[in-house]
Amino acid sequence: MSDRHATQHRNNPAIDEAKAQAKALRIALQAQGHTVNHAAALELVARQHGARDWNTLHSRLGQRNDPPAPNCGERVKGAYLGQIFTGTVVAVSGPLSHRQIEIRLDEPVDTVRFESFSNKRHQIRGTIDETGRSPRKTSDGVPHLVVERLAT
Repeated sequence: MSDRHATQHRNNPAIDEAKAQAKALRIALQAQGHTVNHAAALELVARQHGARDWNTLHSRLGQRNDPPAPNCGERVKGAYLGQIFTGTVVAVSGPLSHRQIEIRLDEPVDTVRFESFSNKRHQIRGTIDETGRSPRKTSDGVPHLVVERLAT
């Protein structure tokens, strides 16, 4: 696990760990004479982990155990319609098995294979699965889009 991912793991516990932290907080506050219900304790734990509220933290933690998928701002490399690229993720959404991703490319790629004309793209958008590959393929069976994180 990289240092960045190890830090991210420490800062974002599993959902069960966060719930246990809320329970321990509630018990500790109660021992000091402060009555806090479980929902309020969950909100406090969420803020401790940098989330706006419990629902935000819960969503973030639910995705933590997913295989690594690039997040906004991360550097990536891959291939789009057979063209090799590097770039920065500018948008990502959706479930792990059908994730929408948008990437601003460092250098434009030509999406046309004909010599008589070209269509250069500075930004690309596609759908990837948990392996970083597009379910859609070209006529020769190659995924439209393949994405992986750049090693830092």
